[in-house]
Amino acid sequence: MAKPRRLFSCTECGAQAPKWVGQCPDCGAWNTLVETVPPDARRGSGGARAPTIHSLADITIEPSARVSTQSPELDRVLGGGLVSGAVILLGGDPGIGKSTLLLQTLGRMSGDTDALYVSGEESAQQIALRARRLGMSEARLGFMADNSLESVIRACRETTPDLVVIDSIQTLYTDLIESAPGSVSQVRETAAQLVRYAKQSQTTVIIVGHVTKEGAIAGPRVLEHMVDTVLYFEGDRSSRFRLVRAIKNRFGAVNELGVFAMTEQGLKEVSNPSAMFINQGLDASPGRTVMAAQEGTRPLLVEVQALVDQSPLANPRRLTVGLDHSRLAMILAVLHRHGGLSVYDQDVFVNVVGGVRVLEPAADLAVAMSVVSSLRNRPWPADLVVFGEIGLGGEVRPVQHGVERLREAHKLGFKHALVPRGNLGKQIPKGLRATGIATVSEALEAEFGQP
Repeated sequence: MAKPRRLFSCTECGAQAPKWVGQCPDCGAWNTLVETVPPDARRGSGGARAPTIHSLADITIEPSARVSTQSPELDRVLGGGLVSGAVILLGGDPGIGKSTLLLQTLGRMSGDTDALYVSGEESAQQIALRARRLGMSEARLGFMADNSLESVIRACRETTPDLVVIDSIQTLYTDLIESAPGSVSQVRETAAQLVRYAKQSQTTVIIVGHVTKEGAIAGPRVLEHMVDTVLYFEGDRSSRFRLVRAIKNRFGAVNELGVFAMTEQGLKEVSNPSAMFINQGLDASPGRTVMAAQEGTRPLLVEVQALVDQSPLANPRRLTVGLDHSRLAMILAVLHRHGGLSVYDQDVFVNVVGGVRVLEPAADLAVAMSVVSSLRNRPWPADLVVFGEIGLGGEVRPVQHGVERLREAHKLGFKHALVPRGNLGKQIPKGLRATGIATVSEALEAEFGQP
């Protein structure tokens, strides 16, 4: 068989060249030529098919049957379970627990689902030792240690599994491209062939992806566009809690959150994450505020802490952990302009307890009240929960899912809520006193009196 010719394409202008050069000869961009598979090589490997055109009006839509992963937290993130023919990309830091989560999932599903675990990083003995440590010694699970994409797809076509796990996409390579495994060309081409196989055979494929130091999945950005679902495995290594977040999902809601705890027996589900992220046993202390967040369809109570202290520096520090740094600067400016509070000579540190990342604007009011509490050294009541978005005019805007947030707070024993006036309604739980505010100054007056 003749060796396929090599072809390099520019990612900026699309120009093609027979060999790699540092600068594109057409657009002049540097380091933009990447190796691609020639069209004739693609046809030779997959076989050309006559195009088929359908009319949307004649297509019969059938509800897609979902297969449960036997994990309610993972099913929640996936939108109810696994869909046939879906391609799922799971990314996370090294050692965060991606392989452990997938191995446990396959072990629970082994009785009803024919699965194949493909590893390019670990041997069969290593996987078997981990399975025994997780209590999966009796699980009937197919395993394959190989880096060749052609060998993996050939084995899948022969055994026809219902679920295939690729760990990881950066270790696979295809013979159609001569570059090293993990390169942009290899990741893009191997992912494209896996997606093509999944759609043709209606096999669910889960792909594990490495992340860069910035936290993004390594490889070309097009990798996230090719797959159906993108999940991120988050968590601090110093903490035993792990979060699985849906960034993209064609079969469910995005920003859904699954919470797990890392133990000696593997990952365990956390059924009540709100109780995990707040410590109701502590007395009220300055700078501590409990916020009702919303992650997908799940309300979640988290604790926001702030520390305001005299700064010895000419440029005081502004540091956030788990929050948007730019929104903190905006909130401090609003407090100065519309609340009469100045922290221009103070260091401000804001942290979300438990390693949770809260990026929704509903955290604005909790951040503002935590800063005010620390600045004045006066604690909030221990049974108070807050949420709301702050505008540049000092107004407190309503947020979505206000009733669900209040119900979650009431379920955990909170008696008082400080919320935007637009979120007040007839469905407030009995026993919960909700105070509606329209501006930041009203919030300060409601709890501290006149600022």
